Amino acid sequence: MRSALAHARFIAYEPTALRVTDGRFTEADPVSIRADLQTLRSHFDALITYDAIHGAEQIPAIAAQLQFRALIIGVWDPGAPAQLAAALDAARRFPQLVVGISLGNEMLFAHRIDPGALRDLIVQTRAQAPGVPLSTTEPFHIYDAASARALLPQLDFLLLNVHPVFQPWFRDAPDRDAAQFVVNVLAGRAPLACGPVLVKETGVPTAPPGEGFSEARQAGFYRELRRLLPPTPAQAFAYFAAFDAPWRAYDATGVPGTAGVHPEEAHWGLYDAERRPKAAARELPPLGR
Repeated sequence: MRSALAHARFIAYEPTALRVTDGRFTEADPVSIRADLQTLRSHFDALITYDAIHGAEQIPAIAAQLQFRALIIGVWDPGAPAQLAAALDAARRFPQLVVGISLGNEMLFAHRIDPGALRDLIVQTRAQAPGVPLSTTEPFHIYDAASARALLPQLDFLLLNVHPVFQPWFRDAPDRDAAQFVVNVLAGRAPLACGPVLVKETGVPTAPPGEGFSEARQAGFYRELRRLLPPTPAQAFAYFAAFDAPWRAYDATGVPGTAGVHPEEAHWGLYDAERRPKAAARELPPLGR
């Protein structure tokens, strides 16, 4: 994990073929996943996923064939035996690729689980796979609560979501201030971490423009973040996200009390839904194999 943070370039990835409508999944096919990962591979060599099934069980083998260096597998519902089993099976089959598993994404924030039950899931999973680094993903402020902070000793590494776009000052702030916010959050959370820290989600949507979002704003934010937060074995950030997902504008969000249409949620990608690179992706220097 520490080597991956220091030397790999992470991006949060959901397959472009995946759709979720009213809780019903359209599974991603392996041909589409391969095309996604071939698009990403020249600029990224590490992936963070959100699901271990619904087609995502194909990701580890394809990523290994394309010589990705690291994969953190997300388990959307770690209480679902089939999802957890798929992630653990991938970790056993690809031990040089899978550097960790995230048991859930913003489950505490969305009130999908309580801290005690999540702690029990982590303990049970470690008993099944003692050699696999485990974490969960939450917005940084969740650990301000003592009940959530009690989870930290159970985590082998810390995955944080840090979104300056949700701060009231963001719209009129320069890119440097938005990037500095992420750095300040990490500095404040470092004493809590029991292992390395990876910012799993941070970024800027590229639309709608009326909300102050644009390709230029996204590219400028990442330009500043690369300067202020170079990767080390102790901390790094992932780009969020790989591809635009138009269906997400209408999907239920994890933010309590925010039902309805959220057009910005469709435009987090560094590539659009047709896999075309945006300015932020075009600026990145290509990676060697």
